[in-house]
Amino acid sequence: MLEPNADHRAAVAQAAGVAASRITLTVMLDEWAGADARRRAVADTVCALATGCASLAAAIAEGPLAGDLARTLSSGEAGEGQKALDVISNDIVIGALKAAPVAAVASEENDAPVLLDATAPLLVAIDPLDGSSNIDTDISVGTIFAVFPRPEGADASEPSAFLQNGRDMLAAGYVIYGPHTAMMLTLGAGTWHFALDRAGLFRLVNAEVKVKEGAAEFAINMSNYHHWDVPVRDYVDDCLAGKKGPRERDFNMRWVASMVADAHRIFQRGGIYLYPGDGRKGYTHGRLRLLYEAFPVAFLMEQASGSATDGRGAILDLSATGLHQRVPFIFGSRDEVARVSRYHLEPNGHGERSPLFARRGLFI
Repeated sequence: MLEPNADHRAAVAQAAGVAASRITLTVMLDEWAGADARRRAVADTVCALATGCASLAAAIAEGPLAGDLARTLSSGEAGEGQKALDVISNDIVIGALKAAPVAAVASEENDAPVLLDATAPLLVAIDPLDGSSNIDTDISVGTIFAVFPRPEGADASEPSAFLQNGRDMLAAGYVIYGPHTAMMLTLGAGTWHFALDRAGLFRLVNAEVKVKEGAAEFAINMSNYHHWDVPVRDYVDDCLAGKKGPRERDFNMRWVASMVADAHRIFQRGGIYLYPGDGRKGYTHGRLRLLYEAFPVAFLMEQASGSATDGRGAILDLSATGLHQRVPFIFGSRDEVARVSRYHLEPNGHGERSPLFARRGLFI
């Protein structure tokens, strides 16, 4: 085995020193919470989630050495299936939240809320493992979460306790398990970026994350092109037309099929992500879940100067009507999201084919 030279050893030592000097998530949360009781509860909950996600990162890193984590245990609607790692992830994050002031957890993996402490002040909505269909191909997956207050007098074991407006969220974030494990977090005062170090601590990378405008990348599943309504196809067609088209520049298309991976790329370099409703059975209202996918990512985006919409208005202005409610979801750079909205809302010759009026489309 080749021995590292002196320059290499120095570079590694310098990098380790820089990482060690970065403030930890716990310290950031302690400073933010101070003596405020509600903030303290939120901070403790985020810390518990971070602990669970650090454990989950280790489990994911085992890959096939831990067995067939990608095996399908059950099939769901719209072609979805529950993987072995979905169940493991759910158990890990809910187990971690038992140490937090959380009344109940609404998870993608459970039909009904899981009651933890009926008297606790907070509720957590979570997708324990976004992108699990990719786990056998070593593509980035993630955990998405939203923290809500428990409404006064609400029975936390009932779905109705979770049916709140997006603006009611107290905190939101995701953890992405890729070449390194990272967390994006908002407490309502900007979006913070952390990375997990080898000791299992999340350390601050950037406390002022901003989504860039002017990016020339879009993310959408092109295989569904013939199912989209006209405005969605027109937007994509205009991007694909490149310099000779109305956009007068070339675009790149990206699609990971793991929303946290696409979102993380947008936080790093801008762009837009689209998962509209379409004409396929089970996809009329889109595929992504409002409570624990769209709400938290929209909160992160808005706090980073980005934008998120269902096409008619801001995602965060919606109120959940069901625990596993689906919603069309478009997010990313503010300029591109506004442009997509204009394709649907402004008179442009689409007539009754516009999803605002069509029987099937982006919004219904």
